[in-house]
Amino acid sequence: MSEYVLETENLGISFGGLKAVQNVNIKIKQNQLYGLIGPNGAGKTTFFNLITGVYLPTEGDFKLCGESLKGKHQEAINHKGIARTFQNIRLFNNMTVIRNVMVGLHNLPEYRCSIFESVLRLPRHFRVEKEMRKKAKELLDIFGLLEERNNLACNLPYGKQRKLEIARALATNPKLLLLDEPAAGMNPNETEELVETIRFIRDKFNMTILLIEHDLKFVSELCDEVTVLNFGTVLCQGKTADALRDPAVVEAYIGK
Repeated sequence: MSEYVLETENLGISFGGLKAVQNVNIKIKQNQLYGLIGPNGAGKTTFFNLITGVYLPTEGDFKLCGESLKGKHQEAINHKGIARTFQNIRLFNNMTVIRNVMVGLHNLPEYRCSIFESVLRLPRHFRVEKEMRKKAKELLDIFGLLEERNNLACNLPYGKQRKLEIARALATNPKLLLLDEPAAGMNPNETEELVETIRFIRDKFNMTILLIEHDLKFVSELCDEVTVLNFGTVLCQGKTADALRDPAVVEAYIGK
């Protein structure tokens, strides 16, 4: 088994003649908090879309725990163990908070029922439903959302919607959790609380986390290492503090 949870090899995609991402090589170890940063339009979300099956790479490869997932589509990649949140929150707004998390749990074999068992409301259906609800409550409790469990997702304030989306992704029991700008739109108190929550997730679940974030203070507090993208290519890689001081990185963010 590979020592790396995620490994990309010259990964890239072209749209017509435009190379949106090219020659990206990233290696992330188990239990690592890793950052993917860069100015707007650098290719960060495109990279996430490549390793979650939204886009199919036109060059290179990517591996999860040593297994190539190139060519697989979103559902298959999620079942293999990659889960994500989105830059723009995507919840089931007209479902309750707890039901949003239970949707993620349906991905796991231990919570699956046959159509026959569900339609006829056989004992296994009720047993699985009870177990799912218990697990969903445990996840909501981690994010301070247990008291909100019966509220509609659309009625949560913005910061709590962000947390709910992370809880739902975590419910799929991923090997790699991708967070696309998790602190976007949060106030300083919510952001600091999120830093502690992400650390707790990493430690409690032995989770490997890759995040995109524009808040460089947030990144420097959380991430061991970063890759900096600019115009779809790797500008800099290494320890977070070193990368953020790199003159080329400073120039990419604020200009000469």
